[in-house]
Amino acid sequence: MAKVLCVGIATLDIVNEVAFYPAEDDEIRILAQEKRRGGNAANTAVILSQLGHECYWAGTLVKESDCQIILDDFDDYRVNTDYAQFLAQGKVPTSYISVSRETASRSISHYRDLPEYSFSEFKKINLQDFDWLHFEGRNIEQTYKMMCYAKKNVPQLAVSVELEKPREGIERLIEAADIIIFSKNYALTKGFYSAPQFLQQFNEQSKDKIFICAWGSSGAAALFNHEDYWQDAMPVKAVDTLAAGDVFNAGIIDQQIKQKNIASSLKNACQLAAEKCTRKGLRLV
Repeated sequence: MAKVLCVGIATLDIVNEVAFYPAEDDEIRILAQEKRRGGNAANTAVILSQLGHECYWAGTLVKESDCQIILDDFDDYRVNTDYAQFLAQGKVPTSYISVSRETASRSISHYRDLPEYSFSEFKKINLQDFDWLHFEGRNIEQTYKMMCYAKKNVPQLAVSVELEKPREGIERLIEAADIIIFSKNYALTKGFYSAPQFLQQFNEQSKDKIFICAWGSSGAAALFNHEDYWQDAMPVKAVDTLAAGDVFNAGIIDQQIKQKNIASSLKNACQLAAEKCTRKGLRLV
């Protein structure tokens, strides 16, 4: 068992199930509605906790009624929030999610009225206590400071980062990470149409870092020490793809903590994400 700290956001997800995703100006009936705790780093922490690791989440929350849903879920999955920053004003970040029963795809509208987690808060954490540090690629300036601080002060601490959205300056985060996990969306916005092709631009850096790119229902690729890896996705009937990428990230981290090789890490992470897609929510069977 490893002690893992995940830094990012936690959200309130309001999930509306619909028969199919509506066209613009359509009016359709919601078939079912559910409130969940969301957020990329938070989801990854929840999965890693179920895989047997001692998990902590660091991020910003606000003292208002919707926050309790998030805290209760963290408690349910034994994710420690001692390093969370609680503010007196603001609104818990809220995602309004439409899930199509026809395709299992999801569309997200996100509302945020809360400051991001700060470097000054992060510095209060005793990083010597941890075996692994995982970051969401957001709040770039502050996150970059956190990652560089961790590398300088605890150089033996493994650091991973997820680059999901093409935010301005986000590539800086690669410098201070050991494992970089890209999304399909990120690669597509950069003009690449396959994961292996996208990763080739990092070939020179791959001697010391592991580069990974998940490609949804196709599979995932990795690049390490100038060697390419590919794993096909496991075919399943998808029920709920929400947070599948976060589950994949947790699978990679879990396998690397266990010092598994790259091929095994990709295979297990793809399997974990596929199994998640066959059921609602993040409860592992």
